[in-house]
Amino acid sequence: MPNHLGESASPYLIQHAANPVDWFPWGEEAFDVARRRDVPVMVSVGYSSCHWCHVMALESFSDPEVAEVINANVVSVKVDREERPEVDAALMQVTLAMTGQGGWPNTVFLTPEGKPFFAGTYFPPMRRGGLPGFVELVEALGEAWRERRDEVVSSAEAIVEHLRPVEEAPEAARPIAGELIEAVGADYDIVHGGFGGPTKFPNATLLDALLVKGDPTSLDMAQNTCEHLVRGGIFDQVGGGFHRYSTDSQWVVPHFEKMLYDNALLLATMARCWRRTADHDPDRRDLYSHAARRTVAWLNREMRLPNGLYVAGLDADSDDAAGHTREGIYYLWNQDLITDALGSDEAEWLRPLVHLEPFSDNDLGTVQLRGRVEWERINADMDTLLEARSRRSAPARDEKAITAWNAMLIDGLVEAGMVLREWSWVKQAHELADSLWRAHWNDGMLLRTSFHDRPGAPAVCEDYAWIALSFAGLAGATGESVWLDRAVKVLDEAVARFSAADGSFLDVEEDSSLLTVTAHTLTDDACPSPTAVMVMALRRVGLMAERADFVERADKASAALLPVVTATPRFSGWALADFLTADEARRGLKPAGVVIAETTDEPSDLAAAAWRMAPAGSAIMRRVHDDSGFGTWFNERAPRDDRPTCWVCRGTVCFEPVTDYLDLKEPLWRRV
Repeated sequence: MPNHLGESASPYLIQHAANPVDWFPWGEEAFDVARRRDVPVMVSVGYSSCHWCHVMALESFSDPEVAEVINANVVSVKVDREERPEVDAALMQVTLAMTGQGGWPNTVFLTPEGKPFFAGTYFPPMRRGGLPGFVELVEALGEAWRERRDEVVSSAEAIVEHLRPVEEAPEAARPIAGELIEAVGADYDIVHGGFGGPTKFPNATLLDALLVKGDPTSLDMAQNTCEHLVRGGIFDQVGGGFHRYSTDSQWVVPHFEKMLYDNALLLATMARCWRRTADHDPDRRDLYSHAARRTVAWLNREMRLPNGLYVAGLDADSDDAAGHTREGIYYLWNQDLITDALGSDEAEWLRPLVHLEPFSDNDLGTVQLRGRVEWERINADMDTLLEARSRRSAPARDEKAITAWNAMLIDGLVEAGMVLREWSWVKQAHELADSLWRAHWNDGMLLRTSFHDRPGAPAVCEDYAWIALSFAGLAGATGESVWLDRAVKVLDEAVARFSAADGSFLDVEEDSSLLTVTAHTLTDDACPSPTAVMVMALRRVGLMAERADFVERADKASAALLPVVTATPRFSGWALADFLTADEARRGLKPAGVVIAETTDEPSDLAAAAWRMAPAGSAIMRRVHDDSGFGTWFNERAPRDDRPTCWVCRGTVCFEPVTDYLDLKEPLWRRV
């Protein structure tokens, strides 16, 4: 008998549509059925490119005997964490609180009223390696629900009370910037870059904060980390793009998933690192720009959908030549394979410039760069290897389009395009924004996802926040106020829908969740927290649209984040960046409004210089044509002597206009 997932707009749920488990999608129906049957609800949260999710699906959810036990004892709900991040965040809070560790698949058992009473991650079907078997676990929980109901309900209520959010944030003493950077540095790997270990994530949001701080210590941590990321096995040297994280401290062996959000964020981070790296260090600059260009090429080659949107990610697993599924096999090489592709002479030339560290059978390993790089020849060789690799069995692609992640890419393309003078990337961002607006916005309602043009789940806070932030950046780069108008519209909706009592923002509208645990994420994971993105969007749009209420609302949200920044600066990258920017504003370097009156459609040297040199928090706007949608910013701002002309305004003070990009740094960094 088919379950209830066949009509889903999530590829991950569709993968489970043929399971003998009677899965329901997340929604009222599953809880109604649980109440009628008087059984608990089992929620299994995962995503398409999750290795252990696939293992548990194969071992347990595809087994008719295991499914019979599950169906007899619980109502089963499958959740795609990328489609329903608010459910994922709330249930991950539960699992972390109950077990001290989290991960996917995340398995949580709830009462029919949505109160959690048991949680874990992966379970084998039968007891193995110290883990209970899933069959015995489900049977035991079903028996507990029938025979010891009062204990189960009491436990669930205690968990809910423990996780209940504080209504108002405590008054936090303002931390000292230097102490926060020192706390971050305590976890820094001075040899290989990055933070913590042995498992290491790129942590783009923290790198952004260090680049905002800009002192020698912070810059060294950011630049060294970015260099090791680009040289390491975590970067796909052959095809471009970053894998999700490294399983070792040296960035050699990645977990081979490739996610849109990682690459969109790191695209912008590489551009920011490039612009904060001095002219006298061209080798490092070349590394960062190389990573950006190879990443954009990979995104366009492997991640773009026919409707112009970009897919969520690529799986870690694929089939080897013998047809066996193996993690990472698509990306691995040895010297013989390289010689077969390049020929012996070119392979010998390449040998000292790349490092192959075997870590699997058959002496296969990732490709890493070392030494000084001859980019033209290296890129040609990598393209040849890419052509050879294209004949392998490729990893599966999760073809759902996620609003926030596509908007992250818009923001990254604009930032990197303007800094690295790749105007085609800004045009690409414009096309993506057009596609995203058409596909995911309808009469004041924003979608979180779509799958092959089929509408998916409703948007959550991060979707609104990223649309507003990226559209405002696009408006500045193109001089088209329609994008600023849309950013304002979306931001007004977000403030109305997601505002929390403490001044921060909820992940999801308060009355829209079936759970008794509220999703209220204030720390970063791989992406910045919804509240941190809202702060950035409110500040950028507030400055550009001359909406003082947006700036005031950002201040309230920023204050709510202060306790988190103080307690865990390493996991609060964008909130830390906002704090550091505000700290500079208190000393006279307030966010600048920058207007460049252009003489052509394409960005001038002056515009490129503005994007490369402007302090963090600045709003840069190109006046390409007459456009009244930018309010007073464009009043009487026209090119002088037929030359592009730039005005820098800070607070209520506007400085003398400049026409030579060499003169621009002084007003951009002048304190008032």
